[in-house]
Amino acid sequence: MSTLIDKAKKIRLAAFDVDGVLTAGGMPYGSGGIEAKHFHVHDGQGMRHLLQTGVEVAIITACSSPIIKRRMEDLGIKHVYQAQLDKLAAYEELKQKLGLKDEEIAYTGDDLPDLPILSRVGLAITVANAPKIMQQYVHWTTQNKGGKGAAREVCDFIMHAQGTYQTIIDSYLTR
Repeated sequence: MSTLIDKAKKIRLAAFDVDGVLTAGGMPYGSGGIEAKHFHVHDGQGMRHLLQTGVEVAIITACSSPIIKRRMEDLGIKHVYQAQLDKLAAYEELKQKLGLKDEEIAYTGDDLPDLPILSRVGLAITVANAPKIMQQYVHWTTQNKGGKGAAREVCDFIMHAQGTYQTIIDSYLTR
């Protein structure tokens, strides 16, 4: 576990896939083909907390949806890359834009399209309900499933490793 903590201490950017990570992976469509997504409030809160500690948060997803845009705006996440069939290109662009090294980036993905990024980042993470093959290519698998608190688990882990979690708690206790 100490190597995971050491990796998490270096993180300056936490990036996430959407479908299967921030959502449970289901893709319901209503009449007329309107897509719906279910985001977990704890995941969003964790991402907000991480931003408050100075760690950037980003989304890199193959999907393109106004629902994702709206949710990320609500959370204050500025780095949103949608319709990224080549997720690695978006990753490289974001890394250059923020002036970061691979070891300063955590990425949470759940399936094979995420492997190019997971194989490069300093902290590679998958969710509990990802295909088992994914566990061979990551440093850590969350206990929680995608869309069920996995992103919150990642955010909390990074904050604990960096010693910033208590400042978040204190900010609520002093209100």
